[in-house]
Amino acid sequence: MPDATPEVPTVVRAIRSIRLEERGELDRVIVKNWGSPYVVSRGSLHRVSELPCLLATDGDRWLGVAVYRHAAGACELVLLEAFERGHGTGTALLNAGMEQARAAGARRLWLVTTNDNVDALRFYQGRGLRLVRLWPDAVTQARKLLKPEIPLRGNHGIPIRDELELDCPLTGPSGGPRHEDAYGDGNGDDLRAITR
Repeated sequence: MPDATPEVPTVVRAIRSIRLEERGELDRVIVKNWGSPYVVSRGSLHRVSELPCLLATDGDRWLGVAVYRHAAGACELVLLEAFERGHGTGTALLNAGMEQARAAGARRLWLVTTNDNVDALRFYQGRGLRLVRLWPDAVTQARKLLKPEIPLRGNHGIPIRDELELDCPLTGPSGGPRHEDAYGDGNGDDLRAITR
């Protein structure tokens, strides 16, 4: 039996902030991959190309993108996409985003994904983020009020209805505070929202 030829991994040569002149290209890529230049999280519509953005590159070739926003002592990872999966680009972008958030004084990094996105859930939990909240029917409402082009079904044919929030503390002793301190509201993981 012949030996399988191993796939050559993509090498992320640099992670850098997007340049002003590249924002139009980012819009085009996001529309192609997501159906719109906008993404929705927690009832807010975000134009991706207007937010701070990190690019993973190999020369002039874009390998992936991380889009984020800072608010209230936290950093929301609005979008993370590796254009070729399985080569470490997503992990490199996530780590760079966490460092960027720490440098900006954020106490936690958080993100929202949809209930059908089991690959993202596996990816983020495998890298230390925790599932902290479920927002039932949040996508259903976003589809009605903000972004009608959100498909009814997603990965694996799963109906897209709910938002799931994951987070990771960024400060404190031993790499992070007790979980409830990351929110500053004393509610901790808020498992009530998950078990409704």
